[in-house]
Amino acid sequence: MPEPIRVRGSVVVPEAELQWRFSRSSGPGGQHVNTSDTQVELRYDLAASAALPEVWKQRALERLAARLVDGRVLVVRASEHRSQWRNREIAAARLASLLGEATAPPPKARRATKPSRGMVERRLENKRRRSEVKRGRGSLRGE
Repeated sequence: MPEPIRVRGSVVVPEAELQWRFSRSSGPGGQHVNTSDTQVELRYDLAASAALPEVWKQRALERLAARLVDGRVLVVRASEHRSQWRNREIAAARLASLLGEATAPPPKARRATKPSRGMVERRLENKRRRSEVKRGRGSLRGE
């Protein structure tokens, strides 16, 4: 791979921790469809990785639990293109995206606030105005 897989910031997954597998893609193709292994499967043993800080690793293991094989290996597949190289790039990008989202810190807790007094008054005034408009429509029908 030309570029290392960057998770977030300066954290990079080394090539030694990745396992690449290639197989034939399904679906229609050209003359070389039965002879070239263009589908890419990228495996990353998340639980055994030394590249991620321990806090990030635990966060990723929890968030990606449904996607992990045997509770530890993250598998990404790509077969959109007829070129193995393009599929490798896509698989690496998907892995980086998944790891980036899974290791992101939890969002800040929302602080409850009250609407301002002016905002409450404007809302009630708009409701009164709308009510008047709707009430005025009844008289046009001859009631």
